[in-house]
This record gives sequence, C-alpha cells and structure tokens, in this order.
Amino acid sequence: MHRRTVGSSIQLLFYLLCALCSMPSFAASNDAPTLSPMDEKMRACTSCHGVQGQGLNNDYFPRIAGKPADYLFNQLTAFRDGGRTFPPMGYLLAFLPDDYLHKISQYFADLQPPYPNPDSNPLPQATLDYGKQIVMRGDAKRGIPACAACHGDRLTGQQPGIPGLLGLHASYIAGQMGTWRSGTRHALAPDCMHTIAVKLNDRDITAVSSWLARQPRPADPRPVARLPGKLPLACGSQPE
Repeated sequence: MHRRTVGSSIQLLFYLLCALCSMPSFAASNDAPTLSPMDEKMRACTSCHGVQGQGLNNDYFPRIAGKPADYLFNQLTAFRDGGRTFPPMGYLLAFLPDDYLHKISQYFADLQPPYPNPDSNPLPQATLDYGKQIVMRGDAKRGIPACAACHGDRLTGQQPGIPGLLGLHASYIAGQMGTWRSGTRHALAPDCMHTIAVKLNDRDITAVSSWLARQPRPADPRPVARLPGKLPLACGSQPE
C-alpha cells in the first residue's frame, strides 16, 4: 500500500510554497487571459491541482474539477479539521471559515476540463475483469456493494456528496482505499467507505483501482442529480 512519510509531506509543502512564490504575474502581459478575482484566489489550489483542477500526474494532487460541491466541501473541512491528514492541505486550510470553503468547492464543481489519458500499463486481463466485476456488481457473499450502486453506472458520482471515480490514477485510488481501510481517512458518520474498505483485500484494491483508471471519459461527465432508491448502506456524506 502507498504510504506517505512526514519527510515527503514536508518536501511537498516546500514545493507548494516555491510554486506560489514563483508564479508569474499576468498583470503586465497583454496576451494573458483575464482572470476573475476568484481565479486569482484559487492559485493556491491550482498550482498543485492544475489550472482547472484537472489534477497532476502524481499520487498527491488528484482531479477535483467537476465533483459535487458538497463532496468537495466535506473534503476541505476534513483536511482542516483532521478527518484527512496531509500537512500541506492542513496548513493551507487551517484558518479558512466554512463559507469560504463553500465558495472554493462550488468554483471547482463548476469546472469540466478535459480528462487525462487512461492508464495503459500492462496488466493481466483477468485482473481487469475482476476489477470490473467488483465495480459494477460487487460481491454479495462478502457484503461488498458495487461501486456503481453509489457512484452511478457512469461512475461520475451523484449529488450532493458522492464523487466521480474517473480521471484518477490507479495508484491514487489504491492509496485512498488503503487509508479508508486502515482508518486514517475518515468521513461523516456513518463512514460507509470505511465499512466497505475493511472488507477489501489487496487483490480487490489492485483490480478495482486498475480498472477504474483505464476507463475513458464518459459522454456526460457530470454527477447525476440523484440515483433512484436507497443506497446499499447508510452514508453520512449522502443523507437520505
């Protein structure tokens, strides 16, 4: 499983601060696009997550664009209040109030930049087939619901609080499932992802993350308004 060390977190914070200090000023350029006041304020986010929140090619800065605003707000407050632990995020958010975090969340929820190219590292087809089975049908014998039962058949998430699963690297997805499983990442109670993740073994996580990372951009990447019926289990971030 992917583990982040204190040293790597400090190094990332250093890179973040350097990026913020070295960002060019567009005011003097006649060719630069006109930025809104919110665009300017979001440079602390876009310097790591990409100019439109599309994510970078590493495990630390995933795609955040287009995800439901309530989901993004829940993640920001989790980083701020200790439900998720990643020092650079904690430092940036430590003193930001809820109303401003809502504005940040809506800003990125409204963006839909292009998706990255799907992962293409060679893997046995049996692994990918098994990952698809878990994602789309789950494993009833072990009490594991299908990912699609909550994240939708298009896997683009649903309003107000369930994110899409596409446009992310396999290593990031696997790392997050590992933190859910270990209990180092928390969500609003009842924490449905922890309930699911503790039932997953390493084979499950590798297969699911690898299959998801290979899926192309859907024709409509927006989260669905709401899936019909109840979720397969209670979830604090998606109240009925």
